[in-house]
Amino acid sequence: MMKAATRRSARLAQARFFSGGATFGLTEEQLLFQDAARSFAATEIEPHAAKWDATKHFPTDVLAKAGELGFGAVYVKDDHGTGAGRLDASVIFEQLSGACPSFTAFVTIHNMCCWMVDRFGTEEQRERILPDVCSMENLMSYCLTEPGSGSDAASLRTKAVKDGSNYVINGSKCFISGAGTAKYYVVMLRTGEGAKGISCIVVPKDTPGLSFGANESKMGWNCQPTRQVIFEDAVVPAENLLGGVEGKGFGMAMMGLDGGRINIATCSLGAAQRSLDLAVAYTKERQQFGKSISSFQNTQFKLADMAARVHASRLLVRQAAAAMDQEHPDKTAFCAMAKMKVAEDCWNVVDDALQLHGGYGYLQSYPIERFLRVHRILEGTNKVMRLIVSRAVLA
Repeated sequence: MMKAATRRSARLAQARFFSGGATFGLTEEQLLFQDAARSFAATEIEPHAAKWDATKHFPTDVLAKAGELGFGAVYVKDDHGTGAGRLDASVIFEQLSGACPSFTAFVTIHNMCCWMVDRFGTEEQRERILPDVCSMENLMSYCLTEPGSGSDAASLRTKAVKDGSNYVINGSKCFISGAGTAKYYVVMLRTGEGAKGISCIVVPKDTPGLSFGANESKMGWNCQPTRQVIFEDAVVPAENLLGGVEGKGFGMAMMGLDGGRINIATCSLGAAQRSLDLAVAYTKERQQFGKSISSFQNTQFKLADMAARVHASRLLVRQAAAAMDQEHPDKTAFCAMAKMKVAEDCWNVVDDALQLHGGYGYLQSYPIERFLRVHRILEGTNKVMRLIVSRAVLA
């Protein structure tokens, strides 16, 4: 049965069906981005994604190949990056995540870190750091969450004390994607009291006093390592204070998370579209009671609901991305709304696809069970997303 399932999965891997508006309204340049990302996903990611997940392999070589296409610094200004926008990025990341949401999620985290250096860094910091990372030959990780502060990010306790021309850092961060491999860590830490006492320092991996915990065993996201980042009297030059001014870190972190929420929603969207494609193909092929199960009205109604969820999710993602590009005053609410609604609806699409596949959907030779394990949590719980949206509604 396993060999038959593998053959069937291989045939369906190349299938593309109703796009649900994936190309609607895109510019010629965005269509080129989409085609390039789809081709890269099909050749460099999809054939290996299941093995990466099973072996917890972090494919840094493939990340570097993605960097060659400009996917590592999509919205970094074009003197170092691709110089594209958030909507362009959502088009790219949707295609990549249809092959592997976990791989794509790390690409988006790296993009967020590069953007933070580009947006908030001094010119000296931009010239020193960005050429080293935009190609993805070297990677960046984002360090906000701590063992005692998750949703309440302003309560973080990792502390940096100025000592002459250096900062001495003590504390720890948890659930850090890419930790132990990344060359640079964009760290939110305390230099004063309250939210206005949070600063951001870029910490190199070779910093004395910096160490990493064991790779966490996780339900999903297995092709990217997740470790604690530990600071024990870690000494970092003051020139690595992002922007050169203390107290700006919380604002930087929140702006970074706006884009991060669109990105994670996009990862869910790509997985859902791929699952819908596979479900359509499977239900046309699968015979029961003398005919394909796609001819049953119950199956047709289920596929219609799935397609509508995917299409609505894409509209939410792209509206939020466009709002960021346009600096819309409600961009934070749009980003939270996209993360909240898209992650939930796309999880349901993937779950429905698994159910339509029956026992085959439960096999690891199909990507659907892997897609089901990578939704919802990154970039904030959906309960926090609801708080953000409700504040905008009630303002």
